[in-house]
Amino acid sequence: MKCYRSFCVIITAVCLLTAASYAMQGVKAVPSFGLPALPAIPEGAFNVKNFGASGDSLGTDTKAIQAAIDAADDAGGGIVELPAGVYMCGPIRLKNHINVQLDAGAILRMLPLEQYPGGTDDPPDFISGTKLKDIAISGTGTIDGQGAPWWPYAKTKGAKRPRMIALSNCERILIEHVTLKNSPMFHIAIGGKSSNVTVRGVTIRAPASDDPVLPSHNTDACDVSGTRILIQDCDVSVGDDNFTCGGGTSDVLIINCTYGFGHGVSIGSYAKTGVSNISVVNCTFTNTECGIRIKSDRDRGGVVQHLSYRDLRMTNVGCPILIYGAYTAVDKQYRNLNNLTPEVAASYPPAIVTERTPIYRDITFSNITATARSGRRAGLIWGLPEAPADNIVMENVTITADKPFGIYNAHDVRLEECTILTPEGVNKLSVANAQVTIHPEGK
Repeated sequence: MKCYRSFCVIITAVCLLTAASYAMQGVKAVPSFGLPALPAIPEGAFNVKNFGASGDSLGTDTKAIQAAIDAADDAGGGIVELPAGVYMCGPIRLKNHINVQLDAGAILRMLPLEQYPGGTDDPPDFISGTKLKDIAISGTGTIDGQGAPWWPYAKTKGAKRPRMIALSNCERILIEHVTLKNSPMFHIAIGGKSSNVTVRGVTIRAPASDDPVLPSHNTDACDVSGTRILIQDCDVSVGDDNFTCGGGTSDVLIINCTYGFGHGVSIGSYAKTGVSNISVVNCTFTNTECGIRIKSDRDRGGVVQHLSYRDLRMTNVGCPILIYGAYTAVDKQYRNLNNLTPEVAASYPPAIVTERTPIYRDITFSNITATARSGRRAGLIWGLPEAPADNIVMENVTITADKPFGIYNAHDVRLEECTILTPEGVNKLSVANAQVTIHPEGK
């Protein structure tokens, strides 16, 4: 089977150049686990118009596009090409060794809600696949979810919405250069025991969740769980998490990304399998609800460790740095994080440590500048009384905010050459049950 050589060789060259560039800049960004392996895809092309697709935005091209994918699969894999046009489409399933390539001017548009199979009762995900190897979605075209009619159903009990791209337990995935917009729910959802995932140069757009005209709900941009993951050069502005991952995730590099509206780069609901070895490097955040967000609770926890956030710039964010373990607390006084006081934080009742207790340790923040929104706090690190956050280092971090940085239930928190500026002064922190060292003293 011939490899899709031009595709693989160019991407490999870019990876090598990027690694060399990082090394020249003295940035330790190339992960110890190496870059993810890319998919090997045969050269054969399967143009969807040869299988009956019209691309005229009038007919439905689902059968033709699926037929092209199936034909490529029968041939051992290949490139399923969508030339310029507008393709109205229902759910499709990927196969092994397939690259769905959207050429310039190609728009793959999900059928509208009233025509989508399953409606809000049981709609299949739009582009899906399970236990696949060597798959890609590439090109400079667009996938349009036509999500606006779906979004209000986020608040309707029992209603379901499809995800735009949903892959589970897959190996060697590449999503590159495409534009994804207005998904009914998540735009990219990769989970299970997926490995070797690359999302590069992707633009993702949906309205903010508090947009006064047309808010979108749960339109996460990039939910990627698994191992050996690279998120690079992406431009994201959506109505929920800009990036998030769940339990069993390790060896992740997020680099050179631009984040607009959304909840920030999140780690959450990670179950007892935990999360480790994640680096976020050289990214910008503008108008995000949070910059860095790590959240969980006692029924869904595990160990979160070996995280590094560096060379980040944040402007008008709701909370630059947020770490807490009481995400689903029932008592409202524990949910108002912006106004959380040392007294309230210290009153959170302890519990017995179990395999599901959220444990946060070995986390580093370095070379970060941030301004918080009016009336918001500089940040919050709030461990549980039975499992304090441990070994948290902030180095060369500058944050300007109206309310102080809160550090509650934490051991060995170190601020090195930091400037946390609030109306109360420089580095006037809000602290309870925490061991905090500031160097130099008195800064």
